[in-house]
Amino acid sequence: MSSDWKIGVDIGGTFMDFCALETRTGRVASLKVLTTPDDPGAELVTGLGLLAEREGLDPTAIHRFVHGTTVGINTIIQRKGAKMALVTNAGFEDVIELARLRMPEMYSLFCHRPEPLVPRDLIFGIPVRMRADGRETQAPDLAVLADCVAQAQASGVEGIIIALLHSWRDPTHEMAVKAEINRLAPELFVFGSAEVWPVVREYERTSTAILNGYVHPRVSGYLEALEVRLVDQGVPARALLTKSNGGLMNAVEGRRDCVSMLLSGTASGVIGAAYLARQAGENRVLTLDIGGTSADFALIIDGTPQFGSGELIGEFPLHIPSVSVSSIGIGGGSIASVDGQGVLRVGPESAGSVPGPACYGRGGTRATVTDAMVVCGWLGHSDMAYGQLTIDRDQAWAVVSPLAAQVGRSVEDTAQAILDVAVSEMFVEVEKLASRAGVDPRDFTLMPFGGGGPMLGAFLARDLGLRRVLAPRWPGVVSALGGLVAEMRGDFIRTVYADFSPETLPALTKACLNLAEEGRSWVAAQGHAGAVDLRFSLDMRYAGQSYEIDVPIHPDWLATPERITEAFHAGHRQRYDFDDPKGRLEVVNLRLSAIGLGAPVTFPEAEERSGAWVEGREIPVYVRGERMIPLYDREVFSPGVVFEGPAVVAQSDTTFAIPEGATARVDRYLNIHLTFAE
Repeated sequence: MSSDWKIGVDIGGTFMDFCALETRTGRVASLKVLTTPDDPGAELVTGLGLLAEREGLDPTAIHRFVHGTTVGINTIIQRKGAKMALVTNAGFEDVIELARLRMPEMYSLFCHRPEPLVPRDLIFGIPVRMRADGRETQAPDLAVLADCVAQAQASGVEGIIIALLHSWRDPTHEMAVKAEINRLAPELFVFGSAEVWPVVREYERTSTAILNGYVHPRVSGYLEALEVRLVDQGVPARALLTKSNGGLMNAVEGRRDCVSMLLSGTASGVIGAAYLARQAGENRVLTLDIGGTSADFALIIDGTPQFGSGELIGEFPLHIPSVSVSSIGIGGGSIASVDGQGVLRVGPESAGSVPGPACYGRGGTRATVTDAMVVCGWLGHSDMAYGQLTIDRDQAWAVVSPLAAQVGRSVEDTAQAILDVAVSEMFVEVEKLASRAGVDPRDFTLMPFGGGGPMLGAFLARDLGLRRVLAPRWPGVVSALGGLVAEMRGDFIRTVYADFSPETLPALTKACLNLAEEGRSWVAAQGHAGAVDLRFSLDMRYAGQSYEIDVPIHPDWLATPERITEAFHAGHRQRYDFDDPKGRLEVVNLRLSAIGLGAPVTFPEAEERSGAWVEGREIPVYVRGERMIPLYDREVFSPGVVFEGPAVVAQSDTTFAIPEGATARVDRYLNIHLTFAE
């Protein structure tokens, strides 16, 4: 019987990760390949070649290919996006400059607001006006528009964004302006704010459309090249892309809806972690995804990731639904330094994949978190990244030594201090995340993944007071696994902006029917022929409030609106410890998530054997002094194995550092469960 492969691929700052499932046997193959910034996509060809060589993968047998990429977000962070113009209403040219009149750091005297992605001299106002109820009071002045387009062309723009008042109510004006720009300048790409995300509030709608246009040329070019490479390799599957909301879309959609994949890598990691958490029977999980440049945190409650909007992309808020992730600039490649006051700092600057940490032997000359792990002995006792990296301990010592001289401590103590600073930075971020969510982190199990998560995760859990840690079987490729288990998912919105009363129920019912049809059509257009799950929610608030809370509903509840009222009061009470049963309610938005349900992905499991034991060899590790601890090879673990920390568990995609006071147990899926004593 021929093989049938499904492959999830995720690219980060240092590695491209592969997770391949042979569906007939349930066999899983994983791989990491160093990224090639100078030749994007070359690492994909390398990875497929290695999987063919090592695992017998036949590219012509790949019938599902899912890809997560950082091209979009890196374009924004590095400010390498398209030069664009913005067309808006005359008198509203400063919307993106005014934003929400908030300082990035309220109490800092030195903070600054980011430079807009569209400079002020390329923002054009034209005479046009539509009122909030959808009535036209002035049609677009096409003569003025023609002058604006000519100026934009003379400035060398690649595209134009259109954001007009109240287009969430009726996009007619934006559509007319877009048609005229396409006629006048067919070489330019054009996006209207209502076609990107038709939501009330001008700034949020405008900034989201700008982000979409800013990354469009690079994302579109990357996806076209990706599809060509897949065809050249003989892969019959058409590429699917992971989205910021944790779902999937096809590459054709991705070239238009670029903004939906800006957080694809971080989101798919959380989706993969949620799948593994449910599999292991863990309902409340704090995820820790550490790559080369950042540490990302998310909460999984009742086996489900948390969603929100307003996530930061670089310095800019993203106002579309996305998996809620909190990030900090601490990763395996984060550079350690001593500031002018003699204080040891870690991050946010990173060594990236080129040159990378000094211990990789690729030309790095500055100390990183990974180098500190090597100096302390937690790393360096086996090859890394599936044999592609050999750790150079001498190079790690050489780059940490100058810092040790600056702070007046031994090299080992300085390396330990680098790790302590990194963990303390993450500690603060988790505390902030827990405070915003109104939860106690001690009620959660920590799941570390990514190449660096298992290196530092158990130390963070210990400092936070968490008693349990769950290390997946393949921590280094959880984001790629997330692509394998994700489903088609499209998000849709209609702004209602009305009192929640019997008079508005017919309009809400009609909007639900229209969104349902739009959602089903979208899922079908992605190539999904199976069942579709429609999940509705309302953005609601008390009259007089400025912002809303999300209230999940079923369309049938519109026949018994008191159920919706009760759900809103309960949600408000849970979040703010307050509700007003007699208060007047408003509905701002109706939302829909349309999910194309597929066959569940399953992985092999084995029976746990009580008293199973494995032998390790002794290695020296520095923890406030040198001591000998066991090093285990994870490949020989079987279900039921139990051992005590401190210990090191080495595997092809990462290294798991286990501190003293922890007991480790291997479950039937070969996950490692750590438990700290009370």
